[in-house]
Amino acid sequence: MSRITDRKQRRSKIKRRSRHHVRGTAVRPRLAVYRSLRHLYAQVIDDEKGVTIASVSTLDKASAGDLSSTGGREAGKRIGELIAERAKSQGVETVVFDRSGFQYHGVIRAIADGAREAGLKF
Repeated sequence: MSRITDRKQRRSKIKRRSRHHVRGTAVRPRLAVYRSLRHLYAQVIDDEKGVTIASVSTLDKASAGDLSSTGGREAGKRIGELIAERAKSQGVETVVFDRSGFQYHGVIRAIADGAREAGLKF
């Protein structure tokens, strides 16, 4: 097996294991994040209804703006702030953070810090 496949399988396994504990409700939806090599994605999900309440990605021209890199910490912070604003506009104040098997480090941490600074509680 190649090293890349092993890494993907490992992250998938961690994701399944953590999803057992992290569930989004109407009161506290789940803030799910995903990072690829080039872009970042975040969405607030109500798992009981199976509905995405708010979403942001660096693919949007409005969220990417004048960033030099769409996959770095600066972009992560901007994504965190935007997802918090969009969630708050939908009436969501508190969320459960779902890191999707990624380490809470670097870009993932920047998304979380940006969301916290914008007023989202988790």
